[in-house]
Amino acid sequence: MNKTELWLKACKNIPGGVNSPVRAFGGVGGNPIFVDRALGAHLYDVEDREYIDLVLSFGPMILGHNPLAVTEALQNQLKKGLSFGACTGAEVLLAERILSMVQGMDLVRLVNSGTEATMSAVRVARGFTARNKIIKFKGCYHGHGDSFLIQAGSGALTHGVPSSLGVPEGVAQDTLIASYNHLEEVEALFEKHPNDIATIIVEPVAGNMGVVVPKPGFLEGLRRLCDSYGAVLIFDEVMTGFRLARGGAAELFNVKPDMMTLGKIVGGGMPLAAYAGRRDIMEMVSPLGGVYQAGTLSGNPMATAAGLAQLELLESQKPWTELARRGAYLAQGLRDGAAHANVPVQVNQIGSMLTVFFSKNPVHDTDTALAADAKKFARFFHGMLERGVYLPPSQYESAFISTAHTDEILDSIIEKATQVFAQIGS
Repeated sequence: MNKTELWLKACKNIPGGVNSPVRAFGGVGGNPIFVDRALGAHLYDVEDREYIDLVLSFGPMILGHNPLAVTEALQNQLKKGLSFGACTGAEVLLAERILSMVQGMDLVRLVNSGTEATMSAVRVARGFTARNKIIKFKGCYHGHGDSFLIQAGSGALTHGVPSSLGVPEGVAQDTLIASYNHLEEVEALFEKHPNDIATIIVEPVAGNMGVVVPKPGFLEGLRRLCDSYGAVLIFDEVMTGFRLARGGAAELFNVKPDMMTLGKIVGGGMPLAAYAGRRDIMEMVSPLGGVYQAGTLSGNPMATAAGLAQLELLESQKPWTELARRGAYLAQGLRDGAAHANVPVQVNQIGSMLTVFFSKNPVHDTDTALAADAKKFARFFHGMLERGVYLPPSQYESAFISTAHTDEILDSIIEKATQVFAQIGS
């Protein structure tokens, strides 16, 4: 079937035709592509068209698609079995590997998705502190748990739905909202609720309103406030973990959280995530403590095989400095191409993550992200898609590069983007 036939069947059988809202192209218009296969830095759709992939499954494919060591690990495990509902050696080795790479985490629990990881981490923080309220940031996305779907980022921003129907009023009342990069708002919330706040959960680098980097002192200020008021600081590193540095954003910015959630890269492309923390906090988790969390497929052998192989490859290759160089090279090339066409853009970039905002003004929080011209981004997206470059189909998502994105591929992206900027500026 071609993509049109698949889209019609999808709309008939799946809500909105997609199993995750951002895939619906709601933020850019048109109908989605349907991918058949991938290799390295490229995707191939069902009509055999090739695309340079800057989505990378929204982050996991830091080594490109189908790195040999990961696919071999999956093939070897496939011969042994898919799932056992019992302990395996691989989950122990993966837990050990994770804790060796991230700083200050003593225990880790494997789960199946980033949403599970963040939901569980917040539950543990509430159990540890015996408090109910949490602080999250406008435009940050932590999965689709009830507590997080209040002024959320990612697909919620894309589709203009900052909150979700079905979230109970009581849950909403216990979720306090501050603006990312505005420490004074967090201070005011603690002053108003000094004994009620269990945790702050934050993307240390926001990637779900587009890439927004923390201002100097912002993360350090969150650490100070949690220490002062006895709250748990959770870094949601589902996106940034193992991507920005060996130990994620916590290592890059030298700020130590009490807990950390991990996903995407940690599973090597398979459904796997994790939450980790200080020993005294994590010992609240059942069967050691009274905070219950379980999962039949948690730590399943296929996912742990892929995750372990990918982390071992990252440890041996240590690609983070080179990825940051390539990210900066691509970002500057995009800025130069836009400037040549007299199109005002902000290219927010850190490491191997970046977002193009069509704005004259710097983008440093949700309001400035929302002020960017999303219609121009949609034109940019489709212009790039026509030229064989697949960007995230939303202004409010991060693009990613991998070790498979060579300088030659990056030059091709810059050349195509310069052509599209010229069209937009004409």
